[in-house]
Amino acid sequence: MPAAHVLVVDDEPDIRELVQEILQDEGYHVQVAAHAAAAREALARHRPDAILLDIWMPDTDGLSLLREWAEGPGLPCPVVMMSGHGTIETAVEATRLGAWDFIEKPIALAKLLITLQRALEAGSLREANRSLREQLLPELAPVGESAPVRALREQLGRLARHDAPVLLRGEPGTGKQTLARWLHQLGPRKDRPFVTVTAGAIGEARAADTLFGTEKAQDVVPGLLEQAQGGTLFLDEVAALGPELQRRLCAVLERRELLRVGGAQPVPLDVRVVAATAVDLDAERSAGRFLDELYLQIAVVPVDVPPLRACRSDLPLLLERMAARLAAQQGMAERSFTPQALERLARHDWPGNHRELRNLVLRLLLLGDGGAIGADEVEQALGVCAPVPREREEGFEIDLGLPLREARERFERHYLERQLRAAGGSVSQLAKRVGVERTHLYRKLKELGVDFRAGREG
Repeated sequence: MPAAHVLVVDDEPDIRELVQEILQDEGYHVQVAAHAAAAREALARHRPDAILLDIWMPDTDGLSLLREWAEGPGLPCPVVMMSGHGTIETAVEATRLGAWDFIEKPIALAKLLITLQRALEAGSLREANRSLREQLLPELAPVGESAPVRALREQLGRLARHDAPVLLRGEPGTGKQTLARWLHQLGPRKDRPFVTVTAGAIGEARAADTLFGTEKAQDVVPGLLEQAQGGTLFLDEVAALGPELQRRLCAVLERRELLRVGGAQPVPLDVRVVAATAVDLDAERSAGRFLDELYLQIAVVPVDVPPLRACRSDLPLLLERMAARLAAQQGMAERSFTPQALERLARHDWPGNHRELRNLVLRLLLLGDGGAIGADEVEQALGVCAPVPREREEGFEIDLGLPLREARERFERHYLERQLRAAGGSVSQLAKRVGVERTHLYRKLKELGVDFRAGREG
């Protein structure tokens, strides 16, 4: 696990050097600053895991600097105040502003190390909870004993011990983010942040600010990449990143440092990268929509996530666990599945994979009247989202003398126009029908010249 980074701010050289030597002997990375201006500069260069801040300093004192951070962008990490002339009023004010603890001078070695360790632990918990807040963590390990699931568990278990970038490839709904979390929890970075970058959800206007952070004078706002410092950066649906963001992200991962928007000094970056995609990145590269250099950065170890239809023997166990979990979450009675219901579900193709399974079980629990779930009830629930019958396609031909790229684009244009009509002009419904993330789909429609607005207005 990477060593914690500590910033020591004190105007007394003897104390700065003493604390620096003690902490370095304990294995910490230490930066020192003699005054508030140097502390701001150090913070802009590298976001620490904890700050030791002296209260009494010339010009801007420690309490004023703490207030500046608290009332501005927020405290960057746990802050421990140090003072040889502390008062109750000072301690109360520092606590109100968010200081983690107080250390009195002369500094006792044992007190310093214990307080710092607890502050670092609190900071790690805060960062870990940032991405998990307001959601219930599912069971992370892949469930089942089918050959594809056993192979996936074994492969991810081996990869967890290393820092090599991993690319999870699989259809929508196969649980790639859950697998990324499991990979993180198995590895040496488990106590550090797990930060998700959902490429399709980042608006283009603020994308660079969101990913790389901003820096304006002393106002520093860390981006998602910097928030993952020391932990795992999960790039979900990475193909949805625009060309400019792809180039910038590639440079960041190659150099292991980032430059905030408006910043002048690069910030070192220590993260493990796990990416996920539901589209064929090789095809995207061939079409010039995905940068070769970025692909080589994130796909050091590609891992194929099997669809649910390839693991049908695991369905009874998956359904049982999902029913128990959802019943507990929703405060409902558990329901079991009859053999006939399980047989019917085993014949289903599960185009939405694990996400579809969860929604189906929830529907059965909410709409059922208790007792075991039978085949008729399953048939009715499946009918709610039954696929539209296939239409016989007539009158569409592709000139086999065309170059591959042009032939593929003609087919994609025709296919998406037909699917868009069937979806009533709704791009949201189209995305579900064709299994493509919505932001990526908008870009694809524009590239192919498909007028989705006309269909929506009609």
